[in-house]
Amino acid sequence: MDIFAKAVQFTRAKELQATGFYPYFFPVEGSEATEVVIDGRRRVMVGSNNYLGLTHDPRVVEAAQAAIRKYGSACTGSRFLNGNTDLHERLEDELAKLTGKAAGLVFSTGFQTNLGVISALVSRNDVVYIDKLNHASIVDGCFLSLGETVRFRHGDLDDLESQLRRSDEGKGKLIAVDGVFSMEGDIADLPRLTELREEYGARLLVDDAHAIGVLGPTGAGTAEHFGLTDQVDLILGTFSKSFASIGGFVVGDEPVIHYIKHNARSLIFSASMPPSACATVLACIDVLRQEPERRLRLWDHARKMRAGFTSLGFDIGDSQAPIIPVIIGDNFRTFQFWKALFDNGVFTNPVVSPAVPENSARIRTSYIATHTEEQLDFVLEVFGRVGRSMGII
Repeated sequence: MDIFAKAVQFTRAKELQATGFYPYFFPVEGSEATEVVIDGRRRVMVGSNNYLGLTHDPRVVEAAQAAIRKYGSACTGSRFLNGNTDLHERLEDELAKLTGKAAGLVFSTGFQTNLGVISALVSRNDVVYIDKLNHASIVDGCFLSLGETVRFRHGDLDDLESQLRRSDEGKGKLIAVDGVFSMEGDIADLPRLTELREEYGARLLVDDAHAIGVLGPTGAGTAEHFGLTDQVDLILGTFSKSFASIGGFVVGDEPVIHYIKHNARSLIFSASMPPSACATVLACIDVLRQEPERRLRLWDHARKMRAGFTSLGFDIGDSQAPIIPVIIGDNFRTFQFWKALFDNGVFTNPVVSPAVPENSARIRTSYIATHTEEQLDFVLEVFGRVGRSMGII
C-alpha cells in the first residue's frame, strides 16, 4: 500500500472549506495586539494568548531589535555547539529567580520542552501519570519515553489516587499536569496533587504555559498562586504567550536541570532560540515586575467576560482563568457560530472534537491586558446578537 494513500483519502478539511466555514490558517495582514486585520477588515482579537499585551510594547520590540543588531538573526546551531549565548544563560537565571527555583533551562519551543523533559526523565522502570486533558506536548513526551503512561480522568484526583495506589512501589513515578488547562480555563488542584505526591513518593511536573505571567502574586505561575513552590518539582512554560516570543523553559533543582540539559534530545539536536527571542522574554520579565497592574487588569477583564457570558445565558464550563470557553456542543454548529462571529468583527478560536471530548465543541476566547472596555463590550454584544439569532441562547 502506498504510504501517501492516507493523504489522498483525507478529505475532511477540504469538505469543510467547501462549506465556507473553514476557520483555520487565516493570514493576518496586520496586528495591534487587541485587533487584527484579515481580508482588509479589522477584527477584535479574543483568540490570542498574548495575555499581558506585550507583543507590540515598544520596550519589548526595541530589545529584540537590539539583540538582532548585536547577535544577528539566529545562532544556526544547537545550545551544545555554537548556539549558546550570554542571553540564553541570563534568561535561565531570571526564570529561576522568577519562579523561586534553583536552576533553569530554555528550549526552542514550549512543545520541545515537554518532549525533552519527559522523555529524558521517564525510563523503562518508571510510570508517568497524566490528566486526560493535558496538552498534546505532554502526551507526545510520554509517547517518546520508554516508561509506562497512565491517564486519569480530567481533574479527578480520586481516580489518580486509585491509579497510584495500584502502582509498583519499585517504579519511579512522575505526575504531569497542566497548571491552567488551555481549552477549559480551569486550574489544576495543586494542593491535592502535592499531597498525593508526598503520600505516594512521586515527583510533580506542572506545565505553566497558560499560567506563567498570569497566576500568582508576581506572575510566577500556579505553584506561586497556591503557595506551593517548594512542593512542585518541575515547572515548565512557554514564551509564546505572556512573554510575547517563542521558546520554552523548565526550572527545578540544579542536578535535575543539569541532567535534562545533557539528555533531552529535543534540546541537544535542535537549533537554539534566536538571541532576539531571549531578549524579548527578558524585556517582558522586566515589564511584568515593574507593572503588576497589567496582570491585575487582565484578571479584571476575565471577571467581566465571565459575568457577561453567564448573564447572556452561555455555558462557559468551569473557567477560572483568562481563558473562557463558550460551549456549543456540536462540531458543525460551532463552526457556524465561529463564522458569524468572524463576519461580525470578532476573532475567536473554534475547538472541536477530538481536540475536546465529543459533544463539547466550543468557541475558545482569551483575553489581553490591553483590551479596552469598549472592545470587550463589543465582543459581548456580538456574542449576544449572534447567539440569539442562532438559538444558542
